[in-house]
Amino acid sequence: MLTQLLITQWWDELTTVHQVFWGIALVFTILFIIQFIMSLIGLDYDSDIEIGGDTLEADVDLDHSFQIFSLRSVIAFFSFFGWIGIFVLGKSEQVWIAVILATLGGLVAMVTVAYLMYLMTKLEEEGNIHIQNAIDEAGEVYLTIPESNSGRGKIHVNIQGSLKEVDAVTNGKEIPTGSKIKVVEIINKNTVLVESIQIG
Repeated sequence: MLTQLLITQWWDELTTVHQVFWGIALVFTILFIIQFIMSLIGLDYDSDIEIGGDTLEADVDLDHSFQIFSLRSVIAFFSFFGWIGIFVLGKSEQVWIAVILATLGGLVAMVTVAYLMYLMTKLEEEGNIHIQNAIDEAGEVYLTIPESNSGRGKIHVNIQGSLKEVDAVTNGKEIPTGSKIKVVEIINKNTVLVESIQIG
């Protein structure tokens, strides 16, 4: 009760400008912390299919361009805007100076966060194993592939320098375990169309 009274008294003693800066700083800092915690537990990331410890996904047209405006960068802007405004008002009563410096600080934070997210996206993209790169690669049947696309088998195929286990179908005859195959088409994220390779 005493704490609540002290907080209320402290808030009432602030000028309107101070209240605005404090309100922005507190709200967006809390949002920043919530978002950070969600990132740690993986709630704000799309789940991908993982095979053999690497992410395996189909090639899609994703926008990896540098984007200033995002939820993270906007939260960063207002967080820094609020705290810098509070700091400047503590040193000077010139509101216009506080607004200008807070805006500049917020913009720097916004651009910095946007750039960091861009770098992280590029690193994530480079680390992904794209099944599209399996086309024309030779492999070996691990589980027999039924004939005429009547079921799925499994193959081992080299994708981007890593041996991966992938579901496979064929339009031809049954391809038994141990047979050599070639990937001719991508069906979906983890299924390919193959054809048998005659050796010798």
